[in-house]
Amino acid sequence: MSVRERDGHPLLTQYLTSAQDVFALRREAQAAGEALGMERQDQVRLATALSELGRDRLGCAGLVVTFTMEPGDPAVLSVAFEWTDGPAPSPESLRLAARLVPHVAHRPGPPHRLLVRQPVPAGGPAAEARYERVREALRPTADTTLADDLRAQTRDLIATLEETRAQGEELRRLNEELEETNRGVMALYAELSQELEETNSGVVALHSELEDKSRQLREAGEAKTRFWTNVSHELRTPANAVVGLSQLLLAPDSPVLHAEQHEQVRLIAASGHTLLALVSDLLDVAKAEAGQLEPHLGPVDLRSVIGQLRGTFNGVGLADGVRLLTPEPATLPVVVTDEDLLTRILRNLLSNAVKFTEKGEIRLDVDTMTDGPQHWLTFTVTDTGIGIHEQDVTRVFEEFYQVPGPRHRGRQGTGIGLPYARALAELLGGGLTLTSTPGAGTRVEVQLPGRPAAALVRPPDDTPAPERSPEPAPPAPGPDAVPSVPTPRRPTGDR
Repeated sequence: MSVRERDGHPLLTQYLTSAQDVFALRREAQAAGEALGMERQDQVRLATALSELGRDRLGCAGLVVTFTMEPGDPAVLSVAFEWTDGPAPSPESLRLAARLVPHVAHRPGPPHRLLVRQPVPAGGPAAEARYERVREALRPTADTTLADDLRAQTRDLIATLEETRAQGEELRRLNEELEETNRGVMALYAELSQELEETNSGVVALHSELEDKSRQLREAGEAKTRFWTNVSHELRTPANAVVGLSQLLLAPDSPVLHAEQHEQVRLIAASGHTLLALVSDLLDVAKAEAGQLEPHLGPVDLRSVIGQLRGTFNGVGLADGVRLLTPEPATLPVVVTDEDLLTRILRNLLSNAVKFTEKGEIRLDVDTMTDGPQHWLTFTVTDTGIGIHEQDVTRVFEEFYQVPGPRHRGRQGTGIGLPYARALAELLGGGLTLTSTPGAGTRVEVQLPGRPAAALVRPPDDTPAPERSPEPAPPAPGPDAVPSVPTPRRPTGDR
């Protein structure tokens, strides 16, 4: 018996009383699936699940099957088995049906209910048209024989087997492609591993070479420092002897020298002082590189330091028409730094400015700056001299390098003034920067930490200051001094 009504109501209600009804249920399930646009395999799965459940329920009292369309997104084809009396569905039939369709549920009764739900594929015809197609597919047809049903099942089985075979072939092909891809990946991995191993070997070798070069550089630096120290010590004794003997000859109680002899002895004494100053500088550079030269901080009156430098350079060395400008004494503070090292730095810079300036002016400016808790002193030496070419700006900080030029050829220096000045600035925790324009002059900026003396809270250190090379009386402004570039960590040259 069949009943067909509007949407939301049963599309088909059928009683199951015989094996022939079960075959009919299978045909109707497959027809409904085809009308709803299900794939061939899904049609067979639905028909097989319903056929299996129908055979399992056959013989139950009042057994009826109802097809219904449940609206929604997606819509669902619902098939319900209901009976009034009989055993519960076998676990085996429920497991088989659950493997074939998405949803199988049993509700004990009476009345007992077994519900199968199959979602409808999206993208098909509109709901009204879809329902009409299903109703048309479920319309009763001419009676079929058992042989017809068996042939239909055989066709379904053959189609399923063919599809399974095709899937197996596709799976085999995909496995072969995957295996080939895996072989390629493994070959690439092996190649990359080999390249990485070679690269790592190269890196290790390069690292070893760099360590060896670093060791050689350290040894060379240590050898140079030892050489400077030994040579300086060897030179200090004869230099002191020359200075001492010259002073004895010039002493008032010494035998009287005529004018030419007196001038010659005075020149010998001046040369001795210059040599002794050079030896002291070499010793301090060697100590600074070896980490043996330490600053001795204390209150420093900048008025006294600048005044001594101004007196020294105004008295000797300035070319005609060159002015030395320094700050007003009243503007100069008392700060905490190393007076001896600060004096040597400024003397070297002013000496270079005097040496290379034939007209115009040389200016020394002093400025203070506070950056949070840190206090800074900035000393700027500016001249209107011959300047330095760009390619020589960094080289002037190499030991014993001298910038060639007409002024320099007339007054040779040693080439250690600038490395020495920069080493001392770095030792005090600061640095030097240099800018220069050929023909226009040079500007050197020295920035050093320097607290106001009133900020010194710890008591002065009673321990003696580290031994430092004696500072001889300054000779005429020497060739060894000039500004420096941003502070590298090693001293380097002289203009």
